[in-house]
Amino acid sequence: MRPLRTLAALTLLALAAALVLYLKHNPETAILDDAARRSAPGKFVQLADGVTHYDVTGPDAGPPVVLVHGFSVPSYIWDSTVVALSRAGYRVIRYDVYGRGWSDRPDVAYDGALFDRQLDGLLDSLHVTEPVHLMGLSFGGFVTGHFVPGHRARVRTLTLVDPVASSTPVPSFMGWPVVGDWIWQVTRVPGMADNQASDFLHPEHWPDWADRYRPQMQYKGFGRALLRSGMTSGRTNYDSLYAAVGRSGVPVLLIWGRQDQTVPIEKADVLKRAIPSLEFLAVDSAGHLPHMEQPLLVHTRMRAFLGAHDLPSASPVAFDSAAVRR
Repeated sequence: MRPLRTLAALTLLALAAALVLYLKHNPETAILDDAARRSAPGKFVQLADGVTHYDVTGPDAGPPVVLVHGFSVPSYIWDSTVVALSRAGYRVIRYDVYGRGWSDRPDVAYDGALFDRQLDGLLDSLHVTEPVHLMGLSFGGFVTGHFVPGHRARVRTLTLVDPVASSTPVPSFMGWPVVGDWIWQVTRVPGMADNQASDFLHPEHWPDWADRYRPQMQYKGFGRALLRSGMTSGRTNYDSLYAAVGRSGVPVLLIWGRQDQTVPIEKADVLKRAIPSLEFLAVDSAGHLPHMEQPLLVHTRMRAFLGAHDLPSASPVAFDSAAVRR
């Protein structure tokens, strides 16, 4: 009996230690609800899978542009692009994908079908009936790459900025019930805010970047959403994903920072093979976020690309070069 009692005692101690570590390191302590959102900027809409946080900037009659952010930094990552394109006469729509920012964190699979429903539902809620210029950054390449082939009539162009282009499988034990979640929440989630600086070639230019990231981490479901998104990405065949985009016939602009350490520029070859007709811009002196580190160059090229595919009736104003410097 003594060995069994010893084993039981050790098991209880291990569980207690695991609980202490979880409570100490897991940043998620609050529920994201209406009360938590009262001070949040932007607007909210109830969609099929939960509340979505979004914002619309620019003239109501302007050609619509939809911005999809990356893996974990929410829609504020597009601040400079919103300014540049809205001042150029575009109606710019950006939103937080589920699990990030001020959007809900549903307890579901974070796969292409979920993100499809969210984007499709958001466009319906805003009564957007004409095709949109769609832009995806990093993991936004997965979201938009999945959306385009199934919703061809809703998309006028696709602009991809340093998109995810290869699968990195998440270790299988991360999918184990309880254990995988514990490991992820204790070892990976706590350092995510500070790790975002690696997206920049010159992170010293954005000293408040980690602090802007941290508020979303306090709401329950944040880490779970990222883990499940990572597991989905790890199972994705990106050659096939982007080949489907190429077959859709949607015009594509690909932009990449030459010094990107998050998704190296060599990954651009995946998209060039899959979409031979794409336009390509390599941006010097920029990491994973070239639209922030080289805004004048990037936004000027974006504006030219969008303008070349606007409807004849669309009338964006002359491009404001001062705006893209911000």
